[in-house]
Amino acid sequence: MVNPRLPSRVFMHHLLQNAVAKRSQLLGPETDAVRLIDGSGDGLPGLILETYAGRWLVSTSDRHLAPQVREWIRDQGVSCYWKQLDQHQKESPTHLAGPEVTEPFLILENGQASEISFQSGYSQGIFLDQRDNRAEVRRLMAPGQRLLNTFAYTGAFSVAAALAGAETTTLDLSQPYLDWAKRNLAHNNLDPAAHHFCKGDTFHWLRRFAKQGRSFDGIVLDPPTFSRDEKGKVFRVEENFGELAQLAIDVLAPGGWLLCSTNCRNLGLNDFQKQLRCSSQRPMSAHHSNMPADFTDESYLKSVWLK
Repeated sequence: MVNPRLPSRVFMHHLLQNAVAKRSQLLGPETDAVRLIDGSGDGLPGLILETYAGRWLVSTSDRHLAPQVREWIRDQGVSCYWKQLDQHQKESPTHLAGPEVTEPFLILENGQASEISFQSGYSQGIFLDQRDNRAEVRRLMAPGQRLLNTFAYTGAFSVAAALAGAETTTLDLSQPYLDWAKRNLAHNNLDPAAHHFCKGDTFHWLRRFAKQGRSFDGIVLDPPTFSRDEKGKVFRVEENFGELAQLAIDVLAPGGWLLCSTNCRNLGLNDFQKQLRCSSQRPMSAHHSNMPADFTDESYLKSVWLK
């Protein structure tokens, strides 16, 4: 018996094909990684599809993938992996269709190469929703300037700044991610030895930089929504981002900028900006940047630039 709540096969395939076609103009020689389907923004709630240099990653908000979607993906003849967006199980995507992808590979974003892996766990090496912010970092930085990239993950912001000629400091708790960041610099013909890498807690390092008298022309703050440090102190974006921003402002050079970003859905933009306004006694301008054009569902990412 056919479930009357499921869209017909023809209609579902039309929605899928139409969503992908709308993004075709975003792909080209300089960029081969974008979001092809963005849930309700394309009339397909709970379904996300991204392309990484021709290899697809489909994500669902539960452990169900509609048979019409499976059929359509198989018909495309591309390598495709499936990630279930389960907050309790952080597993690598599973192979769904096409040839298997067993080794890391490179994607391009505005000419910047990044290493991607479908075997790396829950995250594949880059967050596509930050594409426009990375482009802006590259535009803002200049040779001889200094960037501090905190909670850096695989260092994509660091690479963007380094491509503009800046000296970068990449900070993360994870040594494997710092090593990944070094490889990303090398993938772009940049010498990792010309840049700095710090392993540890961002709060600790910001205080240390202030004591050392170090300053930066640009600082990226994109922390996890929730974390706990080695001493058990809890960080929640909704409550503690202002404290983090204040520490960053203390090491911001005159005329510098600070990118404050969060994907916390429980924190509205107005409340986020209020936290940031209260974090500094220095006069600073602020503006919010929108998400990339291929993200048509909820505007969950809040990105505020302080200058």
